[in-house]
Amino acid sequence: MTRPSGLGAERTVGAERAVSAPLTERAADGRRTVRAEFDACYAARAGQLIASVYAMTGEVAEAEDAVQEAFARAWQRWDRLTAGGQDPTPWIRTVAMRLAVSSWRKSRNRVRAHVRHGPPPDLPGLGPDHVVLVDALRRLRPDQRRAVVLHYLLDLPIAAVAEETGATPGAVKTRLRRARTALGAHLRDRGETGTRV
Repeated sequence: MTRPSGLGAERTVGAERAVSAPLTERAADGRRTVRAEFDACYAARAGQLIASVYAMTGEVAEAEDAVQEAFARAWQRWDRLTAGGQDPTPWIRTVAMRLAVSSWRKSRNRVRAHVRHGPPPDLPGLGPDHVVLVDALRRLRPDQRRAVVLHYLLDLPIAAVAEETGATPGAVKTRLRRARTALGAHLRDRGETGTRV
């Protein structure tokens, strides 16, 4: 990831002074640098976050842009996000998903104009099952789609999904049940019309 310009020299975790150590080295006291921690988090989580935002939006470029911007915002407050050994991933995922939704709202008029010219061609290399699944996810309500993505695609437990979405565990279970029902109906309809599912 390329950080925005002007972020300055590396900082040591929990220290006030700037360090000019390369990424792979440690600070003089043996602790990993903030930059090394950030880069390790990016390397470990960016792909998963892009996949989850893509599952929400159905747009690879939107997902990549949203995750990139979320990491840029996380870098600006990295010390606070990781204070006490906290995992910054839920914060980054929430920001990325909100950015994707905001971008979607802004581009709604653009999309309406494109509807007049027909749908965009399918991306090469996507199998029919993948296209049908993404189409089915797009038809879900946003709160249901988010619950499905977090629980089934990211394997988060119900409690973690509830915490991340600000809903109760019961509400998450209801969203998941309704989403499964809606997905099942949509996929059955596609199967009856001859589309391979």
